[in-house]
Amino acid sequence: MDIQETVSGLTQELRRGTLILLVLGQLSQPRYGYQLVKRFNEQQIPMDANTLYPLLRRLEGQGLLESHWDTGESKPRKYYRITPQGRQVFEETRKIWREYTQKMETLMEDMP
Repeated sequence: MDIQETVSGLTQELRRGTLILLVLGQLSQPRYGYQLVKRFNEQQIPMDANTLYPLLRRLEGQGLLESHWDTGESKPRKYYRITPQGRQVFEETRKIWREYTQKMETLMEDMP
């Protein structure tokens, strides 16, 4: 068994489960995709466009985000923003996340 391969796989699963919460939490003000990629990478949360853009489209399709094109600059950009429904989903999910991580920390403190 390759430990690094196992850790890498588990880390990827953990990331996949938290990206939605992270993305929703960043979109209280309009942002375009590259801004999000840059912001996450600055915080050492690896993110690439091939992961982000399909997620943004999916969240928009679910009614959690809305988007609009800004063609006023030299390069047109699609801006995303959380919807009221998305805000509600974010707040409820963030509450669950906080409770869950507190319980996990308690359980892990008891480990030898």
